[in-house]
Amino acid sequence: MKRLLRSFGFAFKGLRYATLTQPNFRIHLALAFIAVVLGALLQISFAEWQWIMLSIAIVLVTELINTGIETLTDLVSPGYHEKAGHVKDVCAASVVIAALFALITGIVIFLPKLILLITHAA
Repeated sequence: MKRLLRSFGFAFKGLRYATLTQPNFRIHLALAFIAVVLGALLQISFAEWQWIMLSIAIVLVTELINTGIETLTDLVSPGYHEKAGHVKDVCAASVVIAALFALITGIVIFLPKLILLITHAA
């Protein structure tokens, strides 16, 4: 049980590191918060919540993996190396794909509700 608790401690240490050192991770956290607040205000359905939470999780997990791989790449290749650059670029691309998925999901779920809200209020 002690080992399990320690492993959670390490995980939260990693979250803290990413939050304090990675501006993009903080941006993703802020956007996730906005999505959750918007979902609550627009009273989205259970299925829509599942898509929003999946999108948030995918983006945050991908950003954390990207941070880990970039940190490891910097450790093993402190100077410039073309292949190290490719590793970092590919990892960054995975975050972009995840973020685009989340953006499209958000548009599909929120835009019709916002349009309806705006047209109904006018």
